[in-house]
Amino acid sequence: MRKNQRWTADRIPDQAKRVFVVTGANSGLGLATTRALARKGGHVILAVRDEAKGHRAAAEITAEQPGADLEVRRLDLADLDSVRAFADQTRADHPRLDVLVNNAGVMAPPRSLSAQGHELQFACNHLGHFALTGLLLDLLTNGTDPRVVTVSSTNHRQGHLYFDDLSGERKYSPMGFYNQSKFANAVFGRELHRRLTAADSSVRSVLAHPGYTSTNLQTSAPVGMVKMLFGHILAPLAQPPEQGALPQLYAATAPDVKGGEFIGPDGFAELRGGPTQVQLSTAAADPQTGRRLWELSEQLTDVRFLFPAAF
Repeated sequence: MRKNQRWTADRIPDQAKRVFVVTGANSGLGLATTRALARKGGHVILAVRDEAKGHRAAAEITAEQPGADLEVRRLDLADLDSVRAFADQTRADHPRLDVLVNNAGVMAPPRSLSAQGHELQFACNHLGHFALTGLLLDLLTNGTDPRVVTVSSTNHRQGHLYFDDLSGERKYSPMGFYNQSKFANAVFGRELHRRLTAADSSVRSVLAHPGYTSTNLQTSAPVGMVKMLFGHILAPLAQPPEQGALPQLYAATAPDVKGGEFIGPDGFAELRGGPTQVQLSTAAADPQTGRRLWELSEQLTDVRFLFPAAF
């Protein structure tokens, strides 16, 4: 697609018999994505950290759509053991997946570490999704029109990788390390595209971002400038999750999406609007940065991608 302000979730093609995994599916963009896919007949696995919240979200959708085909599974992206357990259970129950939507994230918490000792935002937003994608790649390879949609942000353009201090031990900024994690999402999505293309894989890697959308990512941030700015002062300017989810829904379902594309809103500064192709930052598209992050991510997660042909 090129610029198309009129594309809405109503234009999603029939998704019957297609299997989706949506991370962070119990609220915000993830819930809006799940609701739209279920409305079009997709079988959606809600990958959620809090199963009780996941079941409440599924019940909410089922109340609206009695035929919704949903299942709830626990996934804590900040814990690589949980990522492996989720992947193992999914593989045991499903011979294939068609689309993985890497949507979940955390934003600007005080410095804290994951179960494996990595800075929380880098662990949850990037490393968990890197590992999940690698562990599910064989199921996606078995899928029909398979895709990996990784959700980044306009903030990736302000981010870079603190290779010499990934954990923020020497210096930590909540938003600086959030921007790093969104930059890592962008780098990963583009590098995954390169490697899938080199392997002649049928799986497409597509990036998306929601613009400025009102979700609990901002409103649940710790008390401070981030919560005040995004959760209160700028909140009236934000679009609702149903609108913010359109770029990732387009990336996941539209027939004309190509691997390596970045889909975002078409309005001013990409803050809101209908889905269109937007530009990745030059730094995020750099192949050398992509290789370096990939190799580091393999080391930190102990996950190696099994591509269908040697890379």
